[in-house]
Amino acid sequence: MIWVNGNLVDAGSAAVSVLDHGLTVGDGVFETVKAVDGQAFALTRHLDRLTRSARGLGLADPDHDAVREACAAVLAANPMPLGRMRITYTGGTSPLGSERGEDAPTLVVALGTAKPRPDTTAVVTVPWRRNEHSAVAGLKTTSYAENVVALATAHRAGASEALFANTAGRLCEGTGSNVFVVLGGRLLTPPLESGCLAGITRRLVVDWSGAEEADLPFEALFEAEEVFLTSTLRDVQGVHRIDGHELPAPGPITLKAMAQFAERSGDDLDP
Repeated sequence: MIWVNGNLVDAGSAAVSVLDHGLTVGDGVFETVKAVDGQAFALTRHLDRLTRSARGLGLADPDHDAVREACAAVLAANPMPLGRMRITYTGGTSPLGSERGEDAPTLVVALGTAKPRPDTTAVVTVPWRRNEHSAVAGLKTTSYAENVVALATAHRAGASEALFANTAGRLCEGTGSNVFVVLGGRLLTPPLESGCLAGITRRLVVDWSGAEEADLPFEALFEAEEVFLTSTLRDVQGVHRIDGHELPAPGPITLKAMAQFAERSGDDLDP
């Protein structure tokens, strides 16, 4: 069952207009929320970021109460131990082209099954750059074609993620993850000024582990003692290979971050 604009409908009949601006030009924002035994994790933080992204596109603020109602209905209708809940909020039905119409925004909430991630993974670097000066830098928009291309490249190389530099050649992020490195025993992650997404898990790991933000060269990936990724469904995941470069994983600092995240997130579902 999927929530579409105020109604819970069967997945087979769920539909939005072919003229929806999210479909025609990618004029929309979204959040992916981890659901554990029917309960959403860090939903307040996700809704706050959904609003920030919507404002960045010039969309009306989403009604948090309405989104919470939609999430609760979808979670109740689709029981599962671990799920990926997707909240999508778009510019609604609009004229063909970039100009937005007068219709209300579209809200869709869907839930799919998810699998626990392995403790470590392989990643690749890609030649394309994140534009930290873009009008949509740091926004979680539905314009994901760049990520689709990069992730397909990673999969062909036997990896689960692709990592980007920004236009200045500094370490930025993955297609759907933030990246942390250990250099000289210090746990570091790129600052938001790099153009990376303000990841929910990233923020919690920084707060709970004492990690520092640092402007890092892309080459730091190959100089680091440890590297790990964070995201809603990865939580904290060690990296054992970058391109052809092998790393010990999960290393001691990664293991500590994993344990801290598991303990703290288990104690509070809406930190």
